Amino acid sequence: MKNNGSAAAFYDLEGTLVSTNLVHTLAFYATRQQGLWQTAKKSAGTLVKLPFFGITDLYSRNVFNEVFFRSYQGFSQDRLRYFSEELFEEVLKPAIFPGTMELIEQGKKIGQRQVVLTGALDFTIDRLMDYLGIDDYVANRLEFVNGYATGRVLPPVMASATKAKWIREYAERENINLSESYAYSDSISDLPMLSIVGHPVAVCPDFRLRQTARQHDWAVLDLR
Repeated sequence: MKNNGSAAAFYDLEGTLVSTNLVHTLAFYATRQQGLWQTAKKSAGTLVKLPFFGITDLYSRNVFNEVFFRSYQGFSQDRLRYFSEELFEEVLKPAIFPGTMELIEQGKKIGQRQVVLTGALDFTIDRLMDYLGIDDYVANRLEFVNGYATGRVLPPVMASATKAKWIREYAERENINLSESYAYSDSISDLPMLSIVGHPVAVCPDFRLRQTARQHDWAVLDLR
C-alpha cells in the first residue's frame, strides 16, 4: 500500500455514534409483526432472551452475532424494509449522540473519508448513513429465502477481527494511509480495528477499553 494515500475515519456505530444497540432494533421490529399473536410472541421472545444476549456478547462478539440474528428467523423481508424509515425516525435519529455530527463534519473538513463498520443489519441503517453524511459503510446482511429471513447472517460477519481485515482491504483498494487514519469505538471487542490505525480513539469506552486507552495513551472522547 502506498504511504502517500489519503486518510480516513473509521467508526463503529452502536455505542460510538448512537446510543442504541442491536437489541433496540430487534425490539422495534418485534412489535411490528403481522397480526397481534406474532407481535406478542416476538416481543415476549425478545425480552426473555435479553440476559442470554448480554452473556453471549461478553463471551464473544462473533458468537453473539450468530446467536442474536437467529431471532429474525421468519421475519418478512418486505416488512423489515417497509418499517426501516420509521425505525430511523423513531429509534435511530433520536439516539444520535450530540457530538456525532460535529465529529463527522470536522473529519470531512480535513479531507478524511468517513467510513462506518457496524454489526447492524444493512437495511436498518441505510437512512441513518445518508443522514450522517457517511461516505462508505459496511454492515451485516441477513439471508432471505422466498422473502423470509432464515436467521443466518451472510459472511463476512462484521465483528472484532473481521472489521480490521475489512479495513486493511479497503485501505489497499482505496489507497488509504492507515498510519494517518483514525478509528473510533466504544468497545474492547473493536481492539483489532483500533490497533491498525495511527490514531485510535476510545469513544464513551467500556471499562476494558478505557484501561487499554490509558495504557497506550490513546485519545478518549465523549460525544454524549
